[in-house]
Amino acid sequence: MDRSRAARSVARREHLLDTARKLFVEQGFHRTGMAQIALASGIKVGQIYRDFANKEAIIAAICEANLITWLEENQLETAVANRDTAAIETWIERICSDEPSMEDRRLMAELLAEVGRNPIIADLNRQADERVRLRLDEAIESLAPMAPSNRRSQVVDLIFLLSWGMMAMMELSPERNHAQVRRNVVAILRQEIGALAR
Repeated sequence: MDRSRAARSVARREHLLDTARKLFVEQGFHRTGMAQIALASGIKVGQIYRDFANKEAIIAAICEANLITWLEENQLETAVANRDTAAIETWIERICSDEPSMEDRRLMAELLAEVGRNPIIADLNRQADERVRLRLDEAIESLAPMAPSNRRSQVVDLIFLLSWGMMAMMELSPERNHAQVRRNVVAILRQEIGALAR
């Protein structure tokens, strides 16, 4: 009985997050309220508040799920443990030049906009930023163990810049083919990491 109840609770929560995600993509975080999420999901507002303290908690859960999927931390940990430089390089290049879906791009843009308005979302973004930076530094250090931490940090900054730039370019010009830009981004990244390793 408890397992059945737990399974229903997990299914309800996933349904709620999927519904909220779609609404956030269509309307933005700022213009989507709890009542709209309740109506679209068919879950009563009171039940939503039993699962999530507020809208920001829903946003946090969606962002965490996206981050887990995108970062593939287990894959990086395995590559580092095995000293698999090709896999580590591939992981870094994917982080830098990945092509997010239209939904993911919209959510990223919404998150960026909300950071300036909402201190809770700003803190959520800061925590995610630190986590990504830590993983990128770990990957770069495994490829260039003698590189000073300030130089590794500069390459991490470059990766953030290139990654956000790719996302913005794809969102602003979705009709364009971005394959060559992606190849250029990877070439710049390889050059920078190669310089660190020397």
